[in-house]
Amino acid sequence: MLKVENIYKNYGSVKALRGLSFECQEGEIFGLLGENGAGKTTTFRIIMGLVGANQGTVTLDGMPIDYSKTDQIGFVTEERSLLTKLTVEEQAQFYGALKGMNEQEVDKALTFWLKRFEIEEYRYRKIKELSKGNQQKIQFLCAVMNHPKLLILDEPFTGLDPINVKLLKDAIYDLKKEGCMIIFSSHQMEYIEEFCEKLVILVKGKPILKGSLKEVKQQYGIKRVEVVGDVTSSDFQNIKGVEKVDALQDKFILHITGEEVVPRIFKAIKEKKIRKFEAMEPTLNEIFIEKVGEAK
Repeated sequence: MLKVENIYKNYGSVKALRGLSFECQEGEIFGLLGENGAGKTTTFRIIMGLVGANQGTVTLDGMPIDYSKTDQIGFVTEERSLLTKLTVEEQAQFYGALKGMNEQEVDKALTFWLKRFEIEEYRYRKIKELSKGNQQKIQFLCAVMNHPKLLILDEPFTGLDPINVKLLKDAIYDLKKEGCMIIFSSHQMEYIEEFCEKLVILVKGKPILKGSLKEVKQQYGIKRVEVVGDVTSSDFQNIKGVEKVDALQDKFILHITGEEVVPRIFKAIKEKKIRKFEAMEPTLNEIFIEKVGEAK
């Protein structure tokens, strides 16, 4: 288990992290969210032992993270961290040596991942000759070829088309099944919703919301209702708690003050011919925008 407890980190007068705590269990994907400058990169650096915290502790399987533990951590950075003049094989051998792997182990892992990512023909090509998407796949395989206990993914789908996104998604799910702990960070909230069981949102280093995705959505509450049927905008005008009505092709989206408004809407239109009536769960993107806005 990865355990981050009450971390504080200052860079001079800048408070990069203020009381961050969370846990990530084996086989779990944890979402770390925040705007640019919220403290995500600082968190990653502290977890990997690259910088120290002013206060608090980080442990992996109950032990502080030092050089004896860093081989068990894989990191896919948002920025490319590849040596572009090396070939793919040379890059893998370089990273493998840093992780304590011998040439045979690296060769076996590289062969497996190149085949899985459908890029076997690039084995002897220089990194700089590859597309951004294929460079991202090389960066990913270098991070996971030694089966890390903990994997940090910072915007892992950057530069990938939908087909290659699916290849990486499948690989992430398989690592999860194998028991890998995964810290996932992205500004694309649909990926967080798809992957993460638990999450924390940071604003200027301070956690403003955390818990399971289900709990977070319950805290936010129902704020929209979708109606499809023989109705018009005027049918919703006098319902207390309906703030706005969007007419979209064959459906209406009602923006409401809270979940208590839902039965009022249903009562007002129950005599109409209704094909769909749904109290819509909030998206993580909506929650993120509202909560970060409130915190500011």
